[in-house]
Amino acid sequence: MNRTVAKSAIFTATLLAGASLAATAQARPMTPEDVAKLESVGAMAVSPDGTRIAFTTASLPDVTEGEDNGGFKSQLKIATAPDAARAFLPADISPGDIAFSPDGTMVTFTWSKDDEDAAVWGVPVDGGTYTKLAAVEDAGVRDYRFSPDGGTIYMLVGAAEDKQRTKQAKAGFNAKVYEEEFRPARMFAATVGAEVDESPREIPLPGFVSAFDIAPDGSFGIVETAPTPLVDDSYTSKRVNIIDLATGNVRAVVETPGKIGDVEISPDGTLLSLIAGIDKNDPAATTLHMVETSNGKINTLNPAAEKAVVDTEWLDDGRLAVIEDFGVQSVLRIYDAGGNQLEEIDPNGLILTGLEADGGKLVVRADSPTHPSELFVLNGTTFERWTTHNPWLSEITFAPQRAYTYTARDGQKIEGVLIEPMGEKKRNGAPTIMNVHGGPEAHESNGWQTAYSKPGQVAAAKGYAVFLPNYRGSTGYGVAFAKQHQGNYTDPEFTDIVDAKRALVADGITDPDRTGITGGSYGGYASAWGATYHSEEYAASVMFVGISDQTSKFGTTDIPYEMYNVHSRAWPWDNWQKMLEVSPIYHTDKANTPILIMHGEDDTRVDPSQSMELYRFLKVRKPDLPVRLVFYPGEGHGNRLAASRYDYNLRMMEWFDTYLMTGDRAAPMPAPRPQLAEGAKGATMDEDDGED
Repeated sequence: MNRTVAKSAIFTATLLAGASLAATAQARPMTPEDVAKLESVGAMAVSPDGTRIAFTTASLPDVTEGEDNGGFKSQLKIATAPDAARAFLPADISPGDIAFSPDGTMVTFTWSKDDEDAAVWGVPVDGGTYTKLAAVEDAGVRDYRFSPDGGTIYMLVGAAEDKQRTKQAKAGFNAKVYEEEFRPARMFAATVGAEVDESPREIPLPGFVSAFDIAPDGSFGIVETAPTPLVDDSYTSKRVNIIDLATGNVRAVVETPGKIGDVEISPDGTLLSLIAGIDKNDPAATTLHMVETSNGKINTLNPAAEKAVVDTEWLDDGRLAVIEDFGVQSVLRIYDAGGNQLEEIDPNGLILTGLEADGGKLVVRADSPTHPSELFVLNGTTFERWTTHNPWLSEITFAPQRAYTYTARDGQKIEGVLIEPMGEKKRNGAPTIMNVHGGPEAHESNGWQTAYSKPGQVAAAKGYAVFLPNYRGSTGYGVAFAKQHQGNYTDPEFTDIVDAKRALVADGITDPDRTGITGGSYGGYASAWGATYHSEEYAASVMFVGISDQTSKFGTTDIPYEMYNVHSRAWPWDNWQKMLEVSPIYHTDKANTPILIMHGEDDTRVDPSQSMELYRFLKVRKPDLPVRLVFYPGEGHGNRLAASRYDYNLRMMEWFDTYLMTGDRAAPMPAPRPQLAEGAKGATMDEDDGED
């Protein structure tokens, strides 16, 4: 309503009252069923002339409305203006990597048609059907790039078939040899023409390649290689190789000592922008480096800065656009080729998570406290929103969300994100959920904070406060802060979370007797520690894919060297007792916190036995304590399928409602099966659903 054109004060008041009543009637809280249907922007690409933006959206089947269970599906869309995007492919095509052809006439993507291996496909931007552009026989395309003239497509594909192994497996000899029999990915160059090139040229590659890019003039490429495809090697030993595309010879190796993140080639081909760690003990790739492509020489920019570099993109004029996180906020900065800052653009509360640029247009993927990732375009010094993929969010009443800073017991300032509870403020504070991120080399931003394993706005709507602490070990505050936890599991990292509780209690936000804790991976470790060593602090715990025994965890994980380099800084055999004392199972005698333990059965990062150990110790030592263990078949280090995610969210909230909201640690456990939405398959028992 335009209030300036009201004809009278009475008429205006009447309209305002009516609008207020309508808004009140429309507003509703967020539910687990809402979380299950969220859609967000994924990959982005800008046309060479800047007139079109291609992007994908990601969503899961809505199992709450009876759709069949499954994983994420993507949809290709092209936008030409705000709120002017349309789908470009049939709904049953879920495209992978997207890009524009060099002449801008096609949007290209990877896709596996029927039972075929993934190939490179294209669809004309001005209309027409999709066609296959390039493929490699008996190998799926993992990544691809065009030559500058568009005449060649370079493809990174899977390993060649091990014919002996295949033959033996068909005869029943299907034994798996652990961490052996690796076969490297391969690179091929295919000619683009009216017909698919049936004999693409293979380009020799050094080591095990995981990613590549092509220089703007087509003379060289960069490939990221590691000694093996093991996850540990991808963390500790990955290097960027600069290779001659004609011969495959390595021109230079970028000898970075730490982890590698985003790598981009400058428009003139003389520099690489590289996000990487500053040393082997740096927990994450968060520092910007400039690399000379002629010799691999590295120039590290501001290694002591209290920030985390997230993504980079070279602009047509040779400047570099960089997303940087400063604690719970983010900014866009523009640098020259020498690394000098030229400009800073405030996103006005948006959290920027990715960017692309071409044809004079810069686009970002961004979220906020009231919406997941959407597409935004930089217009001058402001970001213009181009997409809205969850219009129903306008019906939701969002609880206030803000940054919150407190002082830990040793004087260290700690920041996090606080979601305040809906409803009237309670005299003794609200029940509060500590939602602890994993890593710990990660951090929480003041953006979208509701997901299947994150209580967020669903919990706030029920009257909970939710706090997401960036405890020591988190990124976004500089490398020194991220290293503060190393060599001493649980302290100061988990005492920081206890100190957060005490600060929130002192500020009248949190009820000290109704504080709970949840998190996954390292956050699951925090949740297990909170339910045992710090049991007096937490009335309920939900642990997901978490650690309970640091000695057996080392022997069952796929990242032992990562654990040593950036976490423990010691081997278990250096001091067995110390490693045992930072294991939640060692402190189960202290446990008085109802704990729900959940884990994917196929987790290779944190073996499911970690959850089994804690469950068994608690069941034997504390037989009257509410403890439940839930395994998810087919899931790994985090749930990927729609039904598993929805089930997790229901169980998490039901556990907190039972023990945290009430403050009753002795309450009976909820039923083993949560109540599904009425429209979900399996929500009700039909007559023919009984046992045979």
